[in-house]
Parts: sequence; C-alpha cells; structure tokens
Amino acid sequence: MAKTLLEQLREFTVVVADTGDIQAIEAFTPQDTTTNPSLITAAAQMPPYRPIVDQTLQAARKELGKQATPEDVAKLAFDRLAIGFGLQILQIVPGRVSTEVDARLSYDTQATIHKARYLISQYEKAGISRERVLIKIASTWEGIKAAEVLEKEGIHCNLTLLFGFHQAIACAEAGVTLISPFVGRILDWYKKETGKDYVGAEDPGVQSVTQIYNYYKKFGYKTEVMGASFRNIGEICELAGCDLLTISPKLLEQLQETEADLPRKLDPAQAATLDIVKIAMDQATFEKMHAEDAMASEKLTEGIQGFTKALELLEQLLIQRLTQLEGQSTLEHAAEDIFRVYDHDGDGFITREEWAGTDAVFDAIDINHDGRISPDEIAVGLGAAFRLVEA
Repeated sequence: MAKTLLEQLREFTVVVADTGDIQAIEAFTPQDTTTNPSLITAAAQMPPYRPIVDQTLQAARKELGKQATPEDVAKLAFDRLAIGFGLQILQIVPGRVSTEVDARLSYDTQATIHKARYLISQYEKAGISRERVLIKIASTWEGIKAAEVLEKEGIHCNLTLLFGFHQAIACAEAGVTLISPFVGRILDWYKKETGKDYVGAEDPGVQSVTQIYNYYKKFGYKTEVMGASFRNIGEICELAGCDLLTISPKLLEQLQETEADLPRKLDPAQAATLDIVKIAMDQATFEKMHAEDAMASEKLTEGIQGFTKALELLEQLLIQRLTQLEGQSTLEHAAEDIFRVYDHDGDGFITREEWAGTDAVFDAIDINHDGRISPDEIAVGLGAAFRLVEA
C-alpha cells in the first residue's frame, strides 16, 4: 500500500504542528507544537476555546481584586493565556510546546531573560517540566544573547523570526536548542523583489534552510533546525530530512491526503562531505552581515512589528471579553478603535498589506476570504456588531 507524504516525512523528520488550535493538534498528533502571538490570538477568538480565555481572565481578576482596572487584569491574563493554551496542548502532544516571549522585548536582553524565567516558572508551578517547554525569542542580537544565558540555566529556547545566515550562526554559537528559519516569508520577499515564481530547490527559503542545515551538520553544532512558515507542500518536500518542520494544519492535511514518493533531501552524512568555510561570529560581524542582508533586515523588523500588533490586538480582545463578562458594554467603541488602527488609507477595509501581521490572524478574521477585512468581520471577531460612523 502506498504511503502518504506525511507518513514518509515522519520517517526522517520530526513533524510539529504550527497552530494554537487544539482540535487541529488532536487531528494530526504531532510530536511537538509551536505557537506565537498571532496563532494564540486567532485561537482565542474561536468559540471552542472561549472557556480557556474566560477562566484565565477570571483567575487574573481574582488575583488582582475588584479594584484593578480591566487593563491591569488583561495584562496579567496576557501571559497566562499563552501558558493556558500550552498546558492544554501538552495534554495532547508527547513532546514540547513553544511559548513566545513578548515581541516588544525583542531588543532588550535583560527583559527577555526576566520574561522567559517567569513563563517557565508558571509552567513548573502547573507541574510541567522545563524540558517540555521551548521559549520562543526573536533572533535579534539581544534575543540571541538572552537565549545564551537562559540555556545555561536549563531553559531551552526556540529562536524565531530567523531569516539570515548570520542569525543562524550566532544562534549556534550561543548554544540555543532550536532555530526556526521562516521559509515562506523569505520566499515572499524574493517574489516581491524580483517578480519571479520559484519552484522546488530554487525557492530562496528552501535554499536558506538547506544552507543552515548543512553548516550545522558540517561543524557539529547541537542546535536543531526547524523550518517554519511554509507556503506550500513543495517547500516541505524539498526539506525532507530537516531535523524538524513546523507545519500548519492546512498543509498537514494536504500531506496526509497525498500519496507520492518522498526522497530525503537533507542528510547529515552528506553535509559532512561538503566544502564549507566556517564563519567567526561576534556582534560587529552580526551587525555588518545584517545590514548587508536587506531581506533579513526587512523581514525581522516586519515580523517583530507583526507579532507586536497581534499582541496589542489580543490585549484589546481580553479587555473587551473581561468587560463583557463583567456586564460592561464598551465593545462597539473598542472594535471601531481597533479597526481604525489598521485601516491606514481609510477606505473602510483592512488589506493584508495594511495588517502587516501573520496570515493566521488575518485569515481567522477574514470570514469570507476575499483578502480584506471589513468592519463587520472585525465586529464578529470581537463578539460585537458595529459599523463605522461615516466621517
């Protein structure tokens, strides 16, 4: 009997689910699961997970007391919600869950370390070993230095928003557990810059991960490579053999439904035979290479900004849900405020370019899948009906 692509992929790559949707995780039984602010924000708006949101908010209110403002309660609930989803996910997957540090701390080493320690302490308080948690940190120089400290404390890190070779080398030198190169976002940048379509091994995102994998295996680095942010299953097939691949439920389903031969493309034995020059990495070299890599510079900044927007949206959603739970009715005005933040040109719609965040949240709110978000769709996401007042 012919095997599916997913069955064959699992023979030489650890398959990870890239989602906060617990039902999807149950359907595909991955080894690990990754989350990020955008995925948590999307999941938090799904009716099946309303109890997690409500319980988190109610616990935060109880801890802070009746005198605390909705904003203060939402801030406390903010980290707790990511942990709440993580705890639910760890009941399903046998391996690890990745939980992300606030993207707004990406250029602050000490604040990142403090937040990571707090997240781990909350998991351990709930009875989860730190061996089952990866702390996701943006691959800035400051983030990488924070991860270096945390790894020495036994707090394992997943360095995300990784687009450049210099970021990967710095992560390996810092001894981080795992990196997540963003295959699809690299492809997006090159398609926009060149107007070309890239297929198979010509895909710039595929080439980037292949280069990193071979470098790591050639020089014996322990850091694992986990390709992320895929646009199609072709990219996944080209990276068969990578240590791990984190894949969205939609693409997992396609892999599960497709029967075809899947040869291994990445192999440590083959990498060991390659003629590769080792690069010495320090902050000056990192900054020089980063400045010279327009794609990595732009996508890292864009990624941090996108995750920041998702965090801000989640905070607003938590405030509105809390006021709803407590009998207050401020949803209409808040929904309108949120819409105006993203509708840059004031045309009454939010396009994907205006959103500037990750696809997961945009697609969750874009109910009719027409590539733009209307006021009514934002309203549904907030649980309130509103229409913008005409100017």
